Amino acid sequence: MSKEKKTYHHGDLRQSLLDSATSIIRGNGLEALSMRKLADHVGVSRMAPYHHFKDKNELLCAIAEQGFLLQDKAVRSLPEQFPSLPPDALFEHYVLTYIRFANEHPETYDLMFGREIWKAGKPTESLKQVSKNSFRIWVEWIERLQQQNLFDDKEPALRIAQATWASLHGLCRLFNDGIYVNKQDLEAIAKTTVSLLVKRI
Repeated sequence: MSKEKKTYHHGDLRQSLLDSATSIIRGNGLEALSMRKLADHVGVSRMAPYHHFKDKNELLCAIAEQGFLLQDKAVRSLPEQFPSLPPDALFEHYVLTYIRFANEHPETYDLMFGREIWKAGKPTESLKQVSKNSFRIWVEWIERLQQQNLFDDKEPALRIAQATWASLHGLCRLFNDGIYVNKQDLEAIAKTTVSLLVKRI
């Protein structure tokens, strides 16, 4: 009991639960995760995780939600990091950032877009909102890039956003699922993808 009390008062138990759950999934797969095993892994009582997540589904949704927020933060910072880059180079940085995130956090990426939540599970309202906002950020950036003549302005921004995201997602899945196992090719393929997606100016 003292260990649990210490965790509550001297650390962020919710974040510890999210981090530990992600670690368990990474090491042993989604099937290895249970609320009981998570409590044991963190070192709290068996009921402590339920103070933050009502069940495993809600826990998985929270991991996915955290993934969207981390990815959005990385993407939003790109224009400030590279203010002088031309649109095509900035878009290339976005593609690389997106793919690197999926490659470095495969278990989180799988939950963000996988069937475990969206088909077999039940996405929380919070996750739905965060995921929609994430895609909205992408559509808004496509609109700005259209204005900079990087994409054809005769096509709706939404359709371009959907098509370009599908290309990125497909590439991430090929790498994360082990179909493309040569990680050294990752950035070269990403750059080729950019050259195929953008308008020839």
